[in-house]
Amino acid sequence: MNSIPAVTYPVHFQDKAYISLSNLIEKNNYSTIFIVVDENTFEHCYPKFIQNLNTDKKIEVIEIESGEINKNLETCIGVWNAITELGGDRKSLLITLGGGVITDLGGFVASCFKRGIDFVNIPTTLLSMVDASVGGKTGVDLGVLKNQIGLFANPEMVIVDTDYLKTVTEREIKSGTAEIIKYGVTYDTNLFNEIKNNPKLQISDLIFRSIEIKNEVVLQDPKEKNLRKILNFGHTLGHAIESFYLESEDKENLTHGEAIAIGMVCECYMSEKLLGFPSEKVNEVKEVVLSIYNKINLLKEDFADIMELLKHDKKNVNGQVNFVLLNDFEDYKIDCKVPEALIVESMEFYNQ
Repeated sequence: MNSIPAVTYPVHFQDKAYISLSNLIEKNNYSTIFIVVDENTFEHCYPKFIQNLNTDKKIEVIEIESGEINKNLETCIGVWNAITELGGDRKSLLITLGGGVITDLGGFVASCFKRGIDFVNIPTTLLSMVDASVGGKTGVDLGVLKNQIGLFANPEMVIVDTDYLKTVTEREIKSGTAEIIKYGVTYDTNLFNEIKNNPKLQISDLIFRSIEIKNEVVLQDPKEKNLRKILNFGHTLGHAIESFYLESEDKENLTHGEAIAIGMVCECYMSEKLLGFPSEKVNEVKEVVLSIYNKINLLKEDFADIMELLKHDKKNVNGQVNFVLLNDFEDYKIDCKVPEALIVESMEFYNQ
């Protein structure tokens, strides 16, 4: 499988990737290699990874607790302290080995330590392979508010090894599938049709094309001034729903993909009402989403709290919530203003 050249770094696949990583380490003569993991990737992914790492450099493993709830500045401080105590310097390399939380947080940690050290992303979940590891976004949450603290910083390379998907649950695979559906409705309908028409599809077959799309968009708009905003489809309302369930003591947390899937259904409905997006395609997206994800009952008494969280979306300008909506598949409109009543109506539509 050919590598994909991103903005300033390559995305390598399978065995070739580890050879490239060893060459990078030798070329740059790093002083120490720090590997950030959580308890799951340390147990299930680290043994495979370390067998493929060909270096005599000093290696230190830093383990953090898994879960979105730990994607915060407090965890970052713990990692920064660990790197410092273990003798990290500007010639250190940080490798993220994990899902979206590890990828986002690890890149942020590396980008800030001593004003920036090199890092490499090795995503181990579908979500991090097709989304978090590529594109140069790093960051952490502020309380339950998603990705409020962060910066753009590119890794030295990304390594995509689909063997790591054998270590994750079916629920995590479904979480990552939401991002592929997003690419399908906004950029390449072939992806959406593959998922819609092939219930027994090997979702890993869509990884390469998904990364290609993310990369094509980012190359044209690295700092999200225009085109890159389409990657937020489903995320504006989806993030608010994800945050609400994260802070609710009496509700089970949703995965990122589960929340984004709901957001896509709702934002398709908004698209129909504001832009004339065909109603049959709204229903098509809803049917695909409900065929993959368990139906979540969004309670009417929770709508106000979800709407309040929407006000903190990082894409807002002058207090105004901005949505990406669809005229049609592969035909989008950015910076759409949506009346609050229609946002509520869209959640009611999802519930129907």
